[in-house]
Amino acid sequence: MPFIQTKTNCSVSADQEKALKTRFGKTIEHLPGKTERWLMLDFEDNCRMWFGGSDAPCAFLEVKLFGRAGGSSCDQLTAAITEDIGAVLGVPADRVYVKYEEIDHWGWNRSNF
Repeated sequence: MPFIQTKTNCSVSADQEKALKTRFGKTIEHLPGKTERWLMLDFEDNCRMWFGGSDAPCAFLEVKLFGRAGGSSCDQLTAAITEDIGAVLGVPADRVYVKYEEIDHWGWNRSNF
């Protein structure tokens, strides 16, 4: 039940969005028990964003997941999704923030996990 929301000040074409979807579908496996089967994604492009006083390409990703992932798994995921954003959108790793939110209650299909 992971959800990754990507906000960037870059334009994201349909092809780039599909490329990120494919890459994130593999990348999410860095978290124990998480697969693309349950992955939900949201992309917001052309956001008015500044990082370090500059409006050069940057991105903010929020990763929300049911349960706990552990520090080393999050480290691996951060490295991988930062690489994904760089490869597809050209955003340098040092201009990407990744926020994690671990959630105890997650609803789906009329009930909660």
